[in-house]
Amino acid sequence: QSSTFEQVRTDGADEGCVTFVLHEEDHTLGNSLRYMIMKSQDVEFCGYSITHPSESKINFRIQTREGIPASEPLRNGLNNLTEVCKHVLQTFEVRLNMETSYIR
Repeated sequence: QSSTFEQVRTDGADEGCVTFVLHEEDHTLGNSLRYMIMKSQDVEFCGYSITHPSESKINFRIQTREGIPASEPLRNGLNNLTEVCKHVLQTFEVRLNMETSYIR
């Protein structure tokens, strides 16, 4: 089984300029995660591309300000996105329970 995550650094690039390859992912994660990462003031650039429609992987490029490893805003972005998803799910479940209580 292949890894779901790769880190690609070009020759001469520091740890603040990295491409992460996320396998088995598409625009759903790509656009949401890019938004969360770009909210950080430590990030100069963040973007993603899908190499080919038949491949389910995204190339995620992050460039940070000096001295900050690109893995840090990636980790923070994933954690923040997880928290947002938990909040949405919790809010949905509360509203669903309110509606089913009302119907009974």
